[in-house]
Amino acid sequence: MGLFGVVRDGVARVNRAPAILAGVWLLTLVVSLPLAIALRSQIATHLGDSMTANRVADGVDYEWMQEFTDQASGVGVTLTPRIIGFAAVLDNASAFLDNTSRPVLIIGAAAAYIGLWIFLAGGIIDRFARDRAVGSPAFFSACGTFFFRFLRLALVQALVYGFLFGPLHGWLFDRLYPRMIHDVTVERTAFLARVALYVVFGVLVAAANVVFDYAKVRAVVEDRRSMVGAISSALGFIERNYAAAVGVYLINFCVFLLAVGAYASIAPGVEHGALVWIAFAIAQCYVVARLWVKLLFWASETALFQSRLAHAGYVARPLPAWPDSPAASAI
Repeated sequence: MGLFGVVRDGVARVNRAPAILAGVWLLTLVVSLPLAIALRSQIATHLGDSMTANRVADGVDYEWMQEFTDQASGVGVTLTPRIIGFAAVLDNASAFLDNTSRPVLIIGAAAAYIGLWIFLAGGIIDRFARDRAVGSPAFFSACGTFFFRFLRLALVQALVYGFLFGPLHGWLFDRLYPRMIHDVTVERTAFLARVALYVVFGVLVAAANVVFDYAKVRAVVEDRRSMVGAISSALGFIERNYAAAVGVYLINFCVFLLAVGAYASIAPGVEHGALVWIAFAIAQCYVVARLWVKLLFWASETALFQSRLAHAGYVARPLPAWPDSPAASAI
């Protein structure tokens, strides 16, 4: 099976599991909702029944937004023009590449979101590997089976990403970059030097991401308990299938860029109040597209692994059967 065939297989697996996409979108909404409610409360308290409230309701008021942000705390400090429309995508990309800190409340919500993804990852990959409906009991059984295994894997991930976004990021952008542009007088040259470092940093993060993704795939498909063994096996698989693994990842990344480009081209401004709900609906479509692409990465990586070392639908861990299934303990 060629690389595009693997990705098409991944697309088919994601599309045959619409409940998973709906579930992760709902998960995203549930995690975001408390932050939105807290922000709404701060805005309502600040505006009250003033005339400014009517002006803000008619569209984005950047002067008021600046005034609000200057006195806000917690999630309120995030209410800036950078969160509107496609600017939010650019702001997130900038924060990722420059390792910009976020408010503690946002970090807490992100940590909870990541924790929920760790719980669901086993069930999602198991569903993609079997490529057939398994039912809620079997899905959540897989989630529970791999949750603590993936927590151990997450500790290794935290160490690796901590090094990448900590010492390595600091060395690249705080030490190496100033040396590179020390005698540079052309702004364009300095910009290209920074872009080059962004590419180097992004490749290293992507490489770590690929290894950990295949470690999860091997852990689920082969029912591995040792996460160190899963990482070692993932490295071995990538080494033996380097071109395919990198090719599938790049194709998926291009799909991601297409989703971002589509959002950039259609995201409207919200200078008028009537456009706010349209912008919100389009933004939610983009969120769904982003989640779909995230699932595509796992599905296509699972398809590639099974096409090389197993077969479609093969999973070592048997489906829970009565009376050992979670449904039995619920009676």
